[in-house]
Amino acid sequence: MASQGTSLKSYLLTRLALVLPMVWILLTMVFLLMRVAPGDPISSSLGGHVPPAVVQEIKHRLGYDKPLLTQYANYLWDTVHLDFGTTITDRRPVTDVIKVNGAATLELTAAAMFIAVAVGIFLGLVAGRFRDTAIDMGARFFGIVIYAMPVFFLGFLAQLLFGSILGWLPTSDQASPITEALIVPKTNIYLVDTALVGDWAAFWDVFKHLILPATTLGLVISGIFIRLVRVNVIRTMKDDYIEAARARGIAERNVVYRHAFRNALVPVVTVIGLQMALLLSGAVLTEETFNWPGIGHSLIFYLDNRDYAAVQGIIVVFALIVVGMSLIIDLVSAAIDPRIRY
Repeated sequence: MASQGTSLKSYLLTRLALVLPMVWILLTMVFLLMRVAPGDPISSSLGGHVPPAVVQEIKHRLGYDKPLLTQYANYLWDTVHLDFGTTITDRRPVTDVIKVNGAATLELTAAAMFIAVAVGIFLGLVAGRFRDTAIDMGARFFGIVIYAMPVFFLGFLAQLLFGSILGWLPTSDQASPITEALIVPKTNIYLVDTALVGDWAAFWDVFKHLILPATTLGLVISGIFIRLVRVNVIRTMKDDYIEAARARGIAERNVVYRHAFRNALVPVVTVIGLQMALLLSGAVLTEETFNWPGIGHSLIFYLDNRDYAAVQGIIVVFALIVVGMSLIIDLVSAAIDPRIRY
């Protein structure tokens, strides 16, 4: 036990040591990519109709007239202290953009992940249980097609069918204008805020606005889980303990769902964490398609305006989330399976 504990501690220290240079490289790449892009960020952010004297004054105030190394050092120092500055375009603190718009993205990605896991695990389990049947082929075909389909294209189809033709669901925004005006933001997650005050009419309005974007993004990601669960169920069904359970006369349904299914889900837990990064990248396109006011939608807006501070802050937060999730998954996997530590 002591050697295992020491091994896990060493693995943790090694992973942390690798994370630090990785984060530094990410921060440096973000800084350099923004500086080598053509154009003047101040003029672009302010519409290009500002007098040169005003532009110079803003550059001086924001520190963009300093030497590049000085800007880089200040940028790293502020990032370490989680100070991302103020946006040039609309003078909002970048931390406020991340907090408010990031909450909308969190609401979308959490709902999308729930749909992805539910659909993916169910279809993967059924496909693995009925291997090489019409059900299996149908689930595999769905998984391949849905994963290969661009999320914005699937979003357009969903808007056309359920919004324009059938008129069942709203096709844009996080809530209707009246509901949004009446919501008192506490967590900035509208489903939570409306539930906390017991405003169920507003809750239902927010929920209806969430259905299409979350389902679109969730279905695309579900293709990964369908294939992963199916393969693991098929492999688990061949293990000796499954044959032993059958030999003892345990019903096939219990063999599949109580024994094979549980062990087949072990790799899925790891992949769920890794897919959060893919959800964040897919959320950018989904938010643009459905005009969802998330952090991805904000990123596109600030990129169009060449807003250094906003883009740097948002991308750095994205990168830190991905690195953090990767570290957590590695540590959880090492704790579950000691072989990973060596």
